[in-house]
Amino acid sequence: MSGNSFGVLFRVASFGESHGPALGAVLDGCPPGIELEPAIIQKELDRRRPAQSEVATSRAETDQVEILSGVFEGRTTGTPIALLIKNLDADPSAYENLRNVFRPGHADYTYLQKYGIRDHRGGGRASGRETAARVAAGAVAKQVLRGFGVSVRAATVQVGEIQAREFDENAMDDNPLRCPDRGAAEKMLELVLKAREEGDSLGGIVEVRAKGVPAGLGEPVFGKLDAELASALMGIGAVKGVEIGDGFLVAERRGTENLDPFINEGGRIHTRYNRAGGILGGISTGEDIILRVAVKPTSSIPREQESVDQAGRDTKIRIKGRHDPCICPRLVPVAEAMVALVLCDQILRHRGQCGTGLKKGFDK
Repeated sequence: MSGNSFGVLFRVASFGESHGPALGAVLDGCPPGIELEPAIIQKELDRRRPAQSEVATSRAETDQVEILSGVFEGRTTGTPIALLIKNLDADPSAYENLRNVFRPGHADYTYLQKYGIRDHRGGGRASGRETAARVAAGAVAKQVLRGFGVSVRAATVQVGEIQAREFDENAMDDNPLRCPDRGAAEKMLELVLKAREEGDSLGGIVEVRAKGVPAGLGEPVFGKLDAELASALMGIGAVKGVEIGDGFLVAERRGTENLDPFINEGGRIHTRYNRAGGILGGISTGEDIILRVAVKPTSSIPREQESVDQAGRDTKIRIKGRHDPCICPRLVPVAEAMVALVLCDQILRHRGQCGTGLKKGFDK
């Protein structure tokens, strides 16, 4: 296993580097008959692409997707789907001074230790640019999930010390931070712009909510739904932590405070508070699945940094190139994509093992 593929039945392999000719993904195991046009995938890619606002990198990539296979007359055929996204605004010359230097906070050193060779142009495959392929693949997964009544949305709920106090889905696309709280979004924007002016960057938290997920997805030991979701989200380069439901808050509670009774409302059995974030024992409960990821500040900042070169000699560097002062807004569609890929794969696996049995149209 090379680590460049993902999933069991709904399987994705991604390829490409930040400043190479193109990026892309190959999906295998997608059910046939799913409506799929380039515009459906493009809508998701447009949410991730650079140069959209003053808080994003100025790299002017259009991220136009090409569907090379697996779709006929607007519907999936059940055969592998190949997606291609060409790099049109690459500038490898901006990284020439870093050819033999390890950038702090980046994967330069670890890639060299693993492979004995590395692509210094913007980090190569370790660049956040690689996530375009994930978003394209996630768009296909979302299209499959839509047929089952499942939706996945994410938003920036914290930047620096500023936290969103409400989760209004109508507000998410009204501001460049993709924050669900308009008041907090204004303060976040001021903070990010100030950090950019100072040659600095900011971290934050992105929250993902999956709605319409039925009870029964996941495995009891290996292949737990929460474990696979956490693994998928931790696979995003800038993510340094994941919590599900109430997450780390449970460490502060007593058992009596953390109990979440089952209740029956109109024949629907569910937990009163959903403190577990929609998953118990590795299996979905039917509640909304709620996850949060901690996103680190962008390591590529224009300030002088200390490091060493490949010979181990002390050096000081200034990183050029075009970088986001806060990664959270562009990570939102990436987090959605990874959650969608896991849920799509889990649904197909459940149907393969258990056949029918999932409610809300899953028995079709």
